[in-house]
Amino acid sequence: MNLKINHIQHIGIPVTDIKKSEAFYEKLGFTNVMASTFEIEAEKGGIVAMMKRESMIIELYQMPESKLSEIKSRKDGHVDHIAFDVDDIDLTFTILKENGFQILEERPVFLNFWDNGCSYFNILGPDGERLEFNQIIKN
Repeated sequence: MNLKINHIQHIGIPVTDIKKSEAFYEKLGFTNVMASTFEIEAEKGGIVAMMKRESMIIELYQMPESKLSEIKSRKDGHVDHIAFDVDDIDLTFTILKENGFQILEERPVFLNFWDNGCSYFNILGPDGERLEFNQIIKN
């Protein structure tokens, strides 16, 4: 299998108060380099902030109001996913599908993040961990 992965693109962390979490990571030297909203299961109200320090990016995301109880009920915080940067999302999807990986999406999903958007999909690891493959769209 000839799969090209450039580097870890970001680590996604679900949060219950996006402003409080942004302030926390800013104290650690991170800067909000991309903010957006999203919907999940047709419910609007999700908020995302990509916090960057040097080459590290942490994705903080707050679910829509009806989904927040899932995050609030956890005893400990946890990392939701690890995202790998790729050059060609469609080729990566094809390679992983042909090699029998359990892909969670039917096809790469487009999000209106960054300047020109991004496309991603997830696979499951042996213990249920989510590994995201993500291509930031360039001009």
